[in-house]
Amino acid sequence: MNSDTETNMKKEDRNIQNLRHLYEQYGFVHYKMNKFEEYDLYVANKDFLAGDSIITFTDTNGKLLALKPDVTLSIVKNYRDAADTVQKVYYNENIYRTSKSTKTYKELMQMGLECMGDLDLYHISEVLILAAKSLEILSDRYILDLSHMGIIQGFLEEVKLRPKHEEKFLTLLREKNAHGIRALFDSLKIDEELREAAILLATTYGSMDTVLKTLESISLNDTMDQAIEDLSEICQILEEQGFDNVHLDFSIAGDMNYYNGVLFRGYIEGIPSSVLSGGQYDELMDKMGKSAGAIGFAIYLDLLEDYDTACSDFDVDVLLLYSKTDAPVDIVRAVQKLTDQGYTVQTQRKVPPRLRFRRLMQMENGQAREVKA
Repeated sequence: MNSDTETNMKKEDRNIQNLRHLYEQYGFVHYKMNKFEEYDLYVANKDFLAGDSIITFTDTNGKLLALKPDVTLSIVKNYRDAADTVQKVYYNENIYRTSKSTKTYKELMQMGLECMGDLDLYHISEVLILAAKSLEILSDRYILDLSHMGIIQGFLEEVKLRPKHEEKFLTLLREKNAHGIRALFDSLKIDEELREAAILLATTYGSMDTVLKTLESISLNDTMDQAIEDLSEICQILEEQGFDNVHLDFSIAGDMNYYNGVLFRGYIEGIPSSVLSGGQYDELMDKMGKSAGAIGFAIYLDLLEDYDTACSDFDVDVLLLYSKTDAPVDIVRAVQKLTDQGYTVQTQRKVPPRLRFRRLMQMENGQAREVKA
């Protein structure tokens, strides 16, 4: 296979193939699911979903069904508790939700994995390693941002906000809004030390070593101490594995009704939003009657596809021009020859406006000839 053929392979297919191989290397088993779930599953956990748009229809038996907008909920629903064991699955599924890029309903390809059961720090570290390796497959220019809900939970235990003020604080934290946090805490007459600790949580961002040292200086209770200890061990493992693109960012704060422990987001250069999102969701497991821990992540392949399309330098490799006097059989043979060599080809009688092509060729005496500039 020549370099042009490799370039012209569909990038999404290569990514999926490489990701599947990665997950299977670590013992994750492919999970296949139905297109539909009962609507009640999603209504009961609407806050867990990335959006609130669900496509529904009534089945022939009168049940209200939904095209699945999420994979995790279905996997959790079908999980069977087994003491002292861990279930490791990965998926490559179409989901149906509003696209982040177009804001319209789309059938989107999503890939990810879930690890559920009697989790320990190894399992959590393994999932984070796979998240970093997944980003490496997608791009060599990536960032994995890591947070820990235990640190945020420990801080909230200390500051003791009312529910409406707690939600306001979490919103400001996610926005990294130091001014807003200062104003909120001043209005509530919160102690200055707690106010400055909150601002530090919102604004601190950087390498694992640097941020961990900052955290140790503002730890307020045992909950925060334990989270920092766990995070330190995880960061040590990631550093030993050679992942130097991992940053700590405590503005990543999920819904406490669903999430606990580590949360993380993955970014690659050129895409403004996260392409990978994950975390621990023991609280969701408990809410759905499962006595197990869980951690996983999803990769939003539609963002990659839209980005690759937007960033492509060319629409086709070859624009082949022909005239009314050229025999159709000769044009077919010329196109076949070029596509056999791995090129993408568009045929036209004249150059179309706005078409981007690498090479311009023209039919001449029954053959495709290069048109010199």
